[in-house]
Amino acid sequence: MSKSKKIIVSVISVVIFLILWFMFVGYQWSWGPFVKLHDYKVSSLEGNSEQYSLEYVKPQNSNVLNDKNIIFLGSSVTYGAASKGVTFADYIGKRNSCNVIKEAVSGTTLVDEGIDSYISRINKLDCDNADLLVCQLSTNDATQKKELGTVSNTMRIDNFDTHTVAGAIEYIIAFAKDKWDCPVIFYTNPKYDSEKYSAMVELLKEIQNKWDIGVIDLWNDTDFNNITDDQRNLYMADEIHPTQAGYLEWWTPKMEQYIINYMENLNESN
Repeated sequence: MSKSKKIIVSVISVVIFLILWFMFVGYQWSWGPFVKLHDYKVSSLEGNSEQYSLEYVKPQNSNVLNDKNIIFLGSSVTYGAASKGVTFADYIGKRNSCNVIKEAVSGTTLVDEGIDSYISRINKLDCDNADLLVCQLSTNDATQKKELGTVSNTMRIDNFDTHTVAGAIEYIIAFAKDKWDCPVIFYTNPKYDSEKYSAMVELLKEIQNKWDIGVIDLWNDTDFNNITDDQRNLYMADEIHPTQAGYLEWWTPKMEQYIINYMENLNESN
């Protein structure tokens, strides 16, 4: 075989390998250009059956969230990697007749180390008006062992070390206040086996005390985490990612009530 043919064969082999690799990670982890393959994988789960579909969700009575613009910033849990792209954000939007902007990309981190990081995406978000930002405390920062960092002694947005979890969280809060002058709520995952994520939750509580933000702490909520094995099998595709049933029946009522109460309290104090 000539040298030129060997080069062509090598290039073709690399291209085929990359395509197969991206198909695999899309199917397995809901990441990359073949992300929809993961939806096919999880579509057979009982928790993703038709009865939990967004189309069957009905609006509630009038409340403080009606017609509000709510940004949900996050990664796979906010996107719905194991629930065919439907999450509590979508259910809350329909149940409360509010406008939802779901800025969520699977596999991304708070820490600013790529074009899809939380910080990179919030800076590019095309939204002039927001009434609330709800941000996920990403499990990916724990899985990828990102540097935790410490709470700063400043509130200036250009003084945070966004290559740490602490700095990234503070940047996002400051950005929301500077651009939209809107309240910020962070939410955590429920309990799973991760010392690093546990440390992130504790860090978030420190930041909450500094910035007076809302925190939906599913991690430390004993009652919330106290579900049966049958419920867990229905509600969770794995230890991190819920199914549609998990979002609709388990997460949405808890998060929705917190958000409504938080916004009502803000209205009363203003």
